[in-house]
Amino acid sequence: MTTSAATSTALDELCINTLRLLSVDMVQKAGSGHPGLPLGSAAMAYTLWDRFLRVNPTDPNWPDRDRFVLSAGHGCALLYSLLHVTGYDLPLDELKQFRQWESKTPGHPEFGMTPGVEATTGPLGQGFASAVGMAIAEAHLAARFNKPEHTIVDHFTYVLASDGDLMEGIASEAGSMAGHLGLGKLVVLYADNHITIEGNTDIAFTEDRCARFAAFGWHVQNVADGNDIEAVTKAIEAAREQTDQPSLIAVRTHIGYGSPHKQDSASAHGEPLGVDEVRLTKERLGWPAEPDFHLPQEALDHFRQTVTRGKESQAEWEEKLAAYGKVYPELAEEFNRIMSGKLPADWDASLPTFTAESGALATRAASGKCINAIAPKLPELMGGSADLAPSTQTLMDGVGAFQPDDLAGRNMHFGIREHSMGAILNGMAYHRGMIPYGATFLVFSDYMRPPMRLAAINHLPVIYVFTHDSIGMGEDGPTHQPIEQLVCLRSVPNLFVVRPADANETAAAWRIAVERQDGPVALILTRQKLPILDLEQYQGLTDGVAKGGYVLSEAEGDGAPDLILVGTGSEVHLALEAQKQLAGEGVRARVVSLPCWELFAKQPEAYRHEVVTPGVPLLGIEAGSTLGWETYFDSQTNAIGIAGFGASAPGEILLREYGFTVENVCQRAKALLK
Repeated sequence: MTTSAATSTALDELCINTLRLLSVDMVQKAGSGHPGLPLGSAAMAYTLWDRFLRVNPTDPNWPDRDRFVLSAGHGCALLYSLLHVTGYDLPLDELKQFRQWESKTPGHPEFGMTPGVEATTGPLGQGFASAVGMAIAEAHLAARFNKPEHTIVDHFTYVLASDGDLMEGIASEAGSMAGHLGLGKLVVLYADNHITIEGNTDIAFTEDRCARFAAFGWHVQNVADGNDIEAVTKAIEAAREQTDQPSLIAVRTHIGYGSPHKQDSASAHGEPLGVDEVRLTKERLGWPAEPDFHLPQEALDHFRQTVTRGKESQAEWEEKLAAYGKVYPELAEEFNRIMSGKLPADWDASLPTFTAESGALATRAASGKCINAIAPKLPELMGGSADLAPSTQTLMDGVGAFQPDDLAGRNMHFGIREHSMGAILNGMAYHRGMIPYGATFLVFSDYMRPPMRLAAINHLPVIYVFTHDSIGMGEDGPTHQPIEQLVCLRSVPNLFVVRPADANETAAAWRIAVERQDGPVALILTRQKLPILDLEQYQGLTDGVAKGGYVLSEAEGDGAPDLILVGTGSEVHLALEAQKQLAGEGVRARVVSLPCWELFAKQPEAYRHEVVTPGVPLLGIEAGSTLGWETYFDSQTNAIGIAGFGASAPGEILLREYGFTVENVCQRAKALLK
């Protein structure tokens, strides 16, 4: 819904000041927060929400709603004020509990906690880049499902961003990609207030931001006065008309607007105004000093029209969907399925089974075969790599590339942009309707840790494919050989890290990754070829991987083993070879494959004790840092790993020189027993 040539009225001013001063009171009562952005940006936010944003507060998750992302998450008091007054399930009492224990108004917006919050934001730039992922999802689903005279996917993604968002490198990465893709349904309102925590942005941020985004291929506009809602309205209307370019609207705002002593100052950014300054600000804006959280009925009545408009918009869309279903019943069923996150009953029937006769296979290659086996059954599977698809083997056959001339394509080319790739995957997951995956070398997971952490916090079903998982990758040397990355990833709560030992464990790992709905999964895969663990010989493999760990090969004879060898990934085969040699020396060793520590920890204690028997010495084997092994099991655990960094040499030589040999494992095992 738009209003052409809209002009500011007394009612508009009343509504805008309602947003400003609800936000100020929230921050002041909490004793912490950011009042400056709400004061400066309330007018343009009001313009967007009142005249353009198509949402239904009574059903915040209807599929074809517009998305609004407050990338400047520190200004969340403004978002909470908007959500309350427009009719979302966020009572005024929650605004009064801003930043308090168990409130629905946390210090930065959190997805899943507050109705109407589309993304967790706060780390600057993440919301901006996630919004690019949302716009990608909208464009792709529209290309897949819309038909002539039947449009069921047609919504915008709006962002409110700050100077800090545009300073972060991830905004340039994501902005470059959005411009290349021509995401015309993406509109960014940039609150250009010239202030960050340390002072005026001129101390560190002097390039022409508009020229930068124009160079990215964006449609760029300037609004000289953020309080001029007529100018903001016209700019948004013009942005919405750009069907083949994302839009940046640089809106000149004044942080802390209305505050006599703090407007345009850094002190308005990250601290309450103070009791006296709040009173003076209310006086200047013509607002009663008392009571706090004053909410004029006339303003509330106007805001609550959002509910009526939203219900009407959703009802119109549901009629369109019903008409679509009569003409395209299979597509309608498919659309409803993917938007609900349900998998087809037989999606995994085509996952391959590998045999020893087929020869050794790198787990990255096995993963590629799995992707292409399930891709036809899972049209919602969409992803790619950071310019490494030939190495990560993550291309899907016959589904096209997602490009401006083929928005229905499913292979994504993220370019060498790991950081934004992670955030874009989050945006695709926030949007729903797809299973997003992204790939790079394991060592470069460091470049994308912030969005991975957010995926874990937000329980987003995102899949990461990390290949070249150890010094076994060889000649590229220590800059490309991961050492500490496994430990770092395992330290992230709610992230499943799965390092399969062979092709069949890889197939089982993909089943875990696709079926998980409450968080991300990282698949850790080899460059080097590994022997196949034959499913006839190792019958507990598939179920064992699903449990995170299992007894792959039991020690011969009765009773508890003398020793337990625990391996992950490529080192499982080393453990199996050492088991045989130790048996010849009278040492009974059990071999445990532990592909996913997080899943294993979730199993009942009785099962875990069956696999790792208490009191039996344990030797872990992993081509990476040993940090975490003793903590995970107990202080009696020993581990063979790598204390320093790698080197440049063929992989087999590196593994030998770093002690990943049968002889060293046996020597360490016998020393442990002594």
